[in-house]
Amino acid sequence: MLSWDEFNQEETPTPVTEPKIEQPPVISEVVQEALKPALDSKMGSVPTAADTNTGTKKQVSGGTANSSALQKAISDLQSLNITDGVEELEGSANRVKVDDKRMINCRADLNQLVPFKYDWAWQKYLDGCANHWMPQEVNMNADIALWKNPNGLTEDERLIVKRNLGFFATADSLVANNLVLAIYRLVTNPECRQYILRQAFEEAIHTHAYQYCIESLAMDEGEIFNMYHEIPSVAKKASWGLKYTKSLSDPTFNTGTVETDQELLKNLIAFYCCLEGIFFYCGFTQILSMGRRNKMTGTSEQFQYILRDESMHLNFGIDMINQIKLENPQLWTDSMKEQAMQMILQATQLEIEYARDTMPRGVLGMNAAMMEEYLQFIANRRLVQIGLPEQFDSVSNPFPWMSEIMDLRKEKNFFETRVIEYQTGGALTWD
Repeated sequence: MLSWDEFNQEETPTPVTEPKIEQPPVISEVVQEALKPALDSKMGSVPTAADTNTGTKKQVSGGTANSSALQKAISDLQSLNITDGVEELEGSANRVKVDDKRMINCRADLNQLVPFKYDWAWQKYLDGCANHWMPQEVNMNADIALWKNPNGLTEDERLIVKRNLGFFATADSLVANNLVLAIYRLVTNPECRQYILRQAFEEAIHTHAYQYCIESLAMDEGEIFNMYHEIPSVAKKASWGLKYTKSLSDPTFNTGTVETDQELLKNLIAFYCCLEGIFFYCGFTQILSMGRRNKMTGTSEQFQYILRDESMHLNFGIDMINQIKLENPQLWTDSMKEQAMQMILQATQLEIEYARDTMPRGVLGMNAAMMEEYLQFIANRRLVQIGLPEQFDSVSNPFPWMSEIMDLRKEKNFFETRVIEYQTGGALTWD
């Protein structure tokens, strides 16, 4: 049995001969200071030769360790080639100044969040955190009863629900994959990266929400999740978006030339202005219109929360696109402007085709012609937001209640649902 006296007895370690470390080329004092801990061979008590030979265990730096394994770790550190990673450390050794920060192709330390250069990006991150929600918080009982009732919905209404869950179930995954595999790596501003991480999490929540609706309604999961392969109007939208992320998702792709920087800019326009800014709006309008008629209220509530998230994603993406244009005016050529305009016009036409497919007849107080005008109205907004001229004359918003849903700040019903401006408890106010 150990006594405290025995436990506290200090053992004198046998000195270990330090191998000669080959010195690298001249390194700045800042980097040398950063590397100093790795070069320090005094890593706590060193086992004696007897300990190593017998394989016994002893107390080392607050824990029990196998002496031979620890000796190997120390030996590896002693022979560490400190030239590895020096270039990266040299590039970020100095304190970051605001003027050092850039949206793309920046050499400043990506790990230094402050000082902020783009306060709007940090504010959107904070707003996203305050708007946190989870799908299970929404009561789906009324939807389940309505969906199971043979007379609860018309065939046209059922088609709308299925088509939209089929598209959105994979669309948000496509957006998340693009963020994680392409955008995050190529954007070189830490506060924007912080928001991109939040957005990626929100895309996961949205995919979860669609799965939750599909499971709650006991739909055929194979049919719904494979719709982007099997239904032409759905497949076209997914394929159109994927072609703009194909090159960027290659891990060897890097920005730094006009051509590659323009590839990134086209990707941002495709995913923010077109996919999230146009492709989502027909489906959102259809489902939210059902909710206004007291049909599929749980699904509609989920879509309302998702729409508010997506509106913030869209605004963030447009700010990022315009900031890149401002910092890199050589990218915004006449040819690039024409390509961006064509992308938005193509996306609008694809969404009009989708509207005709999902609404072969008038339903829910709308029809395909009204949706076409609405999408042209949305397209004009997207064009203007990135500095391009409107392309559709004399169009207006036939669904003004959509703007009200997005702009409404607070609406409370304490007994039937949750606070509609969904916020975490710590951020919630009752004004």
